[in-house]
Amino acid sequence: MGEKQILSYIETAIIARENAYAKYSNFKVGAIVVDENNNIYKGVNVENGSYGLSNCAERSAVFSGISNGMKKIKVICIVADTKEPVSPCGACRQVIREFSNNETIIILANLNKDYKLYTIEELLPYAFKL
Repeated sequence: MGEKQILSYIETAIIARENAYAKYSNFKVGAIVVDENNNIYKGVNVENGSYGLSNCAERSAVFSGISNGMKKIKVICIVADTKEPVSPCGACRQVIREFSNNETIIILANLNKDYKLYTIEELLPYAFKL
């Protein structure tokens, strides 16, 4: 995957981020998932007054993909307004792992379009597996 494609994915996640519902933390996150057929699914964080009921952008995007027939994540891109590229929480790493393989590319980025590329093994070594 080239730089132009990576930046396109980041831009799509930045645009998706605007729909985040982050009225408690004011920390908006956007994510996109690209499946094995190059379909794109968007997700944002959705907060709730009862914080445990909130959902992260990464999981929202993955769940949208699964709901629409996705089998595996080809690429996932996560963006937030952070100094360094944003990093997913542990729960999101585990969900990403469930639908990833060794070829899955994980793009962590910020609004300045600074980014880092990872594999799921780099983000979640020794993941829980059934």
